[in-house]
Amino acid sequence: MDALLPGYARFRATEWPAQREVFKQLAVRGQRPQAMVIACCDSRCDPAMVFDAGPGELFIVRNVANLVPPYSPDGTYHGTSAALEFGVCALKVPKIVVMGHAMCGGISALMHGVPASCPDFISPWISIAEPARERVLKCDDGSDPVRACEYEAVKLSLENLATFPWIADRIAVGELTLHGTLFDIRSGILEVLQENGKFEAAK
Repeated sequence: MDALLPGYARFRATEWPAQREVFKQLAVRGQRPQAMVIACCDSRCDPAMVFDAGPGELFIVRNVANLVPPYSPDGTYHGTSAALEFGVCALKVPKIVVMGHAMCGGISALMHGVPASCPDFISPWISIAEPARERVLKCDDGSDPVRACEYEAVKLSLENLATFPWIADRIAVGELTLHGTLFDIRSGILEVLQENGKFEAAK
């Protein structure tokens, strides 16, 4: 905590006074975020920073490799799916953005194997993206396979989002749109998935 508390002190001294009225309104009126973002928990890619978003603007879910599992309601634990249900059904977000990123450790583990120091949870979690890995291995076009899988994992998560019935229903009536992006931590460039299936740098 000693390394974190000075940051809190700066927040209280500068950011809190500047945003006090915003937080007050959020407390009184509740949150109505502009979008839901599913991002990786990698410390180098913060969606709020990338999109320059303020308090209450984004409903953010972060997990290893920004993955969305297929719709599968059962008695086990589903953190990402629970957040999706709340964001879509309770908060009624109009957009869901899957934000992948370059140099993703989760995708690297999917392609090259999970570190021996992490034997319990990562392997079954990243197996969600096995179809993305298979697509990359079947299409040997000379590109970096990890980079290619980072793109494919975003596409797969978008496909899995559409398996949730209350997401599909809202897409069908125009109440919800899905978007894929990939942030390169080396260049600061955000690429956006186009209708043709390619990622292009955002303008």
